[in-house]
Amino acid sequence: MTLVLAEWGMAGVEALRDRVAVLVIVDVLSFSTAVDVVVSRDAAVVPFPHGDDSAARQAAERAGAVLARPRRAAGGQFSLSPASLLEIPAGTRLMLPSPNGSRLSLAGAGTPVLAGCLRNAAAVARAALGLARGGTVGVVPAGERWPDGGLRPAIEDLLGAGAVIDALALPCSPEAQVARDAWRAAGTDLPRLIRESVSGRELIDGGFPRDVDLALEQGVSSSAPRLIEGAYRAA
Repeated sequence: MTLVLAEWGMAGVEALRDRVAVLVIVDVLSFSTAVDVVVSRDAAVVPFPHGDDSAARQAAERAGAVLARPRRAAGGQFSLSPASLLEIPAGTRLMLPSPNGSRLSLAGAGTPVLAGCLRNAAAVARAALGLARGGTVGVVPAGERWPDGGLRPAIEDLLGAGAVIDALALPCSPEAQVARDAWRAAGTDLPRLIRESVSGRELIDGGFPRDVDLALEQGVSSSAPRLIEGAYRAA
């Protein structure tokens, strides 16, 4: 039976990856949005788990990729900030360290992985249906992390997952139904909800309101980024 399942974070990826035909990772602020911006410009994103700067530099050299800088230290260079990527040249391979989206993307093992956000929810849903071929689709809102490393559910990812699930138009597990119904209920209030969320306030107060604006754009992208041989490219 074709079905949509939804679970949170790394534990969600681990719970779903052997049960579904395709995984959709949703990290609206900001990994999935950044990936969509890059792939829409015919460039590619190489995910890398956030942490060891030396390991990231070495991995970028091996992959022939440009290493993105931390958002708050980028100084005009490419970073996890979607706004920094709007003019990325076609053909660029960007290694993008991220504590959530990159880490979850790499945990998909052999299951096809797509990156979904509000900008590309319909395109990603179409790609997921094509890859699933009648099988089950898993949607994973990434969430954030508390200082102790525990999962902090994030409403922007719940709503982004709900947008993808709504576009899939398939029978839902209860968890997927709640995400879909949250998306439907948000309606025109969605921008306020995300801007005033913990994640939205962190970015706006930190000087990155444009990143939130870009993440809030709905249905503007026909890109369906798929992880292929270690890099997100157009599906």
